Amino acid sequence: MAESEADTPSTPIEFESKYFEFDGVRLPPFCKGKMEEIANFSLRSSDIWIVTYPKSGTSLLQEVVYLVSQGADPDEIGLMNIDEQLPVLEYPQPGLDIIQELTSPRLIKSHLPYRFLPTAMHNGEAKVIYMARNPKDLVVSYYQFHRSLRTMSYRGTFQEFCRRFMNDKLGYGSWFEHVQEFWEHRMDSNVLFLKYEDMYKDLGTLVEQLARFLGVSCDKAQMEGMVESCNQLIEQCCNSEALSMCRGRVGLWKDVFTVSMNEKFDAVYRQKMGKSDLTFDFCL
Repeated sequence: MAESEADTPSTPIEFESKYFEFDGVRLPPFCKGKMEEIANFSLRSSDIWIVTYPKSGTSLLQEVVYLVSQGADPDEIGLMNIDEQLPVLEYPQPGLDIIQELTSPRLIKSHLPYRFLPTAMHNGEAKVIYMARNPKDLVVSYYQFHRSLRTMSYRGTFQEFCRRFMNDKLGYGSWFEHVQEFWEHRMDSNVLFLKYEDMYKDLGTLVEQLARFLGVSCDKAQMEGMVESCNQLIEQCCNSEALSMCRGRVGLWKDVFTVSMNEKFDAVYRQKMGKSDLTFDFCL
C-alpha cells in the first residue's frame, strides 16, 4: 500500500501538507509509517473499541460507554480525564506499545476506516461500538474543530471546507465510505452500530442496546438509573459547549448552511448514499 503526499488546489498547500494518502485514503500525518503495525495489533476478547469518523460525538459516546461498562457515576466521570482512560489507537501518544500493555479490559478509540483496523477485529475478536452522526451537523463541527486547532491552520471558508468534505478531501477519508463500510458490518456479532441522534431521540433504547452488547446485566430499576445517569452526562456535555453555538445539538447545520449549499449537499448525499438503506435524522 503506497503512501504519497496529497494535494488539491482548493486550499493553501500548507493545509494540504498536513495529510498523506494511504491506499487511496487521506490520513493525518501521525499515521504515517505505522499502518502495518496497526493492522497486526493484537486484540483481546475483553477489549471494547469505540470507532467513529471525527466529530461524530466521540467524547460523549466514550463517557456513556465508560458509565455503562464500568458502572461509574456521572459526577465521577466529570472529574476524570476520560481521554486518558480511552487512548486513540493511531495517535502518537500514548503509542501502540503502551496501549498493547494496558491491563484488561482495555477501552480503545479510533477514527480509522473499518478496513484499516486490526485484522483480528475483522475476524470477530473484541467488541466494537461504531457511532455515526448526520453529515450536515458533523461537517459544521469538523470545520469549527479545524479552525480552533493550531496544528491544522485551516484558514478557508466554511463553504470551501464543506466542498472538501463532499469531495472526500479531509482527514480519515470519505465520511460516506466510512459510515457505509461499518453499516455493511452492522450484523457482525462483535459490532454495534449506533447513531448519534439517538442519544437525544431515544436514549433509553440506546443504553439498553449498549448494556446488552457489553454483557451488563441489570434489572429495570438499575436500567432506569443508568439511563438517567447517561442523560446527566449529555446535559453536562451540552452545557459545557460554547454558549453561542452548542456543537452537540441536532440540527446545528441550519444555522450555517445557505439554501444553495444545502441543495448541493443534498445532491452529493443522494449520489453517494443512494444505494444504502442507512438513514439519518437531520433535525429532531
